[in-house]
Amino acid sequence: MDNRAIGYMDSGVGGLTAVKQALYQLPNEQVKYVGDTLRMPYGPRRTEEVAKFSLQIGHYLNETADGIKLLVIACNTATAAALPLLQEHLPIPVVGVIQPGVEAALNATDNNVVGVIATQGTVDSNAYYNGLMAGNPGIDVHQLATPDLVTLVESNEQDHDKKLAIVREQLAGLAGSGIDTLILGCTHFPLLMDEIQEVVGDEVTLVNAGAEAINLVEQILDDSDARHGIYPMSNHEVDQYYTTGSVDTFGEIATRWLDIPVSVKHLKTDANDLTLIEGE
Repeated sequence: MDNRAIGYMDSGVGGLTAVKQALYQLPNEQVKYVGDTLRMPYGPRRTEEVAKFSLQIGHYLNETADGIKLLVIACNTATAAALPLLQEHLPIPVVGVIQPGVEAALNATDNNVVGVIATQGTVDSNAYYNGLMAGNPGIDVHQLATPDLVTLVESNEQDHDKKLAIVREQLAGLAGSGIDTLILGCTHFPLLMDEIQEVVGDEVTLVNAGAEAINLVEQILDDSDARHGIYPMSNHEVDQYYTTGSVDTFGEIATRWLDIPVSVKHLKTDANDLTLIEGE
């Protein structure tokens, strides 16, 4: 039994897609989440910079308010840049979202033609490509950087037609590829699931890499007997959400997506640390 929270980190609101799956699959586990919206997007940044930010957030989550028992890097770019680093520096299990997404796609595809949409940083890392090829050397992988989809999610745009037009433009590079499976290689993208499915068609299976990571989280909790010992958790008012950007925008998106009231606190960034700003 371990009553500490599970930590989640992302460049913004995208990691909430992993949290949503966790609330469904692990409803008795407390959430502690940092969205680094101020420094978003991570995709165009240098790998070393993303690794530095990720390590800052990991240390903040682990060292404040009783710490955490496990960290989910709910960001594909940060997973590609910093997973081994965080596993080395933190005294807790650290889970990324790429390998669970790879395994789900390998299981889902029938024709061995798989698409990956992600940030430029994730595409450049070839993390999905290498993982898919390692699992099936005969697979045909089509990678596409779609950075405007991250910006679209963070803008909190609600008009379906506007969102659909941007998604259609961003996914034009997959036209005629023959994919039967598409990895949503950024945790922001499931917030556009309806629009993406409409563009690629119902015959294409969408893989939510962030949600798939929760299966691995559950396995680790069970293997280490680390599930939360207070049952049932009647509400999630004890959960903690932090952002380095707009508290109001983050709270609005989180409340709508998670379908629970979400209270958000503000973190200030500097060269080396994150600091909680009281009263905001």
